[in-house]
Amino acid sequence: MRCLVRNPGKLSAAPWYNEVEIVAGSVEGPLETAMATIDVAVYLVHGIGDGQDWVAKETRDAEHFRRAAEAANVQRIVYLGGMGVDDDTLSEHLLSRHRVGRTLAAGPIAVSELRAAVIIGSGSASFEMLRYLVEVLPVMVTPKWVATKSQPIAISDVLDYLARVIGNDDALPGIFEIGGPDIVSYAEMMEIYATEAGLTKRRLIPVPFLTPRLSSHWIGLVTPVPASLAKPLVNSLINEVIVRDTRTREILGAPQRSLREAIALALGNTSRHEVPTSFSDADFQPFRAYTTDPSWAGGTELIDTRRLHTMASTHAVFRAVCSVGGEHGWYHGAWLWRVRGLFDQLFGGPGLRRGRRHPSELRVGDCVDFWRVDEIVEDRIVRLRAEMRLPGEAWLEWIIETDPEGTNVTQRARFKPRGLLGRAYWYAVAPFHGLVFPGLIRGIVDDAEAA
Repeated sequence: MRCLVRNPGKLSAAPWYNEVEIVAGSVEGPLETAMATIDVAVYLVHGIGDGQDWVAKETRDAEHFRRAAEAANVQRIVYLGGMGVDDDTLSEHLLSRHRVGRTLAAGPIAVSELRAAVIIGSGSASFEMLRYLVEVLPVMVTPKWVATKSQPIAISDVLDYLARVIGNDDALPGIFEIGGPDIVSYAEMMEIYATEAGLTKRRLIPVPFLTPRLSSHWIGLVTPVPASLAKPLVNSLINEVIVRDTRTREILGAPQRSLREAIALALGNTSRHEVPTSFSDADFQPFRAYTTDPSWAGGTELIDTRRLHTMASTHAVFRAVCSVGGEHGWYHGAWLWRVRGLFDQLFGGPGLRRGRRHPSELRVGDCVDFWRVDEIVEDRIVRLRAEMRLPGEAWLEWIIETDPEGTNVTQRARFKPRGLLGRAYWYAVAPFHGLVFPGLIRGIVDDAEAA
């Protein structure tokens, strides 16, 4: 398995980094090294919104890629494109997706083109627009396209279909429309998202004069998805994108996830309805944002960052971090931590009463008061996930890095708010963060230096 990527450093944190061969480059550059000895080339490149001539550039890149594959005797190309009926109403975005498919198939290499509608998963621009709009706005003035029908598909099913095509010994040239089991309007998709995210019912007020251009600027203002990307996507929402033949199911099988399950997985919940009965048992996160997702993926994240430098060793700092909480406490603002714990208990959370398993040792899954150890890397990273009652998800993490003059310690409190209430909560408690978090990192460094 070989990955072509502009910046290999971008993949360094991916869990599969050491299991693949990585080649630095781009689809418009030399591809001899990337294509050498390859049997199947998988084309996942999309240039939507990248400059004024992004449509022409998509076609040029696809042709360059196809010619390089031909020169390297590649046996098959697998391409992930977009669904839609080829007629005069097709949007510029979907028209370009289809043109890329035709360009890749214009040579002697067999091409399997998977055409998807809205992909449900972190990093999918269409899904991220949906996520931000529903989370931020309890009431939305919407254009007519919210009534357009779509057949959304879970990212896990898209990956499964790609794997089935790649692993099939028989050449499978042609177009395969892939969609989930549900056909819904965008309005219905928003309602399902709100339910799965635990938000109050969203009110949609359709108006006839809200054009795609105005919609894209509104999305660019309300969400982190850039307007340059939102505009061609919004223009595509007027096109009905549903599976119109049975070829995919007959040859590649049926999708596994319903829309509701796909959204629940994208939100980090289990789709099997195995609701934990206590905070101590809760540790379900089967689906997280990918390491390589764009910066606007995964929903809004509000962060409080503190940094200190120390002459103590990375190991001493790591041991100090591993001792926080429980009887040892949180170094500074003890009464504020106790008040927060009492409020948590009043609203059904664990509060500070759980303490911790061991006074100075941590392992993944351990409780630390109303936190749980989410990740731990010896002498480098400690990440705690909040299990207190919150209108969102929260983490407290420390990143420990060595430098020629000692150790750098970064402490981050991260919060993914749920709706307007979540954002209001974060800004309401921000003054208290200013009181406790500087003392917390200072106490950790002081303990490390004393050791």
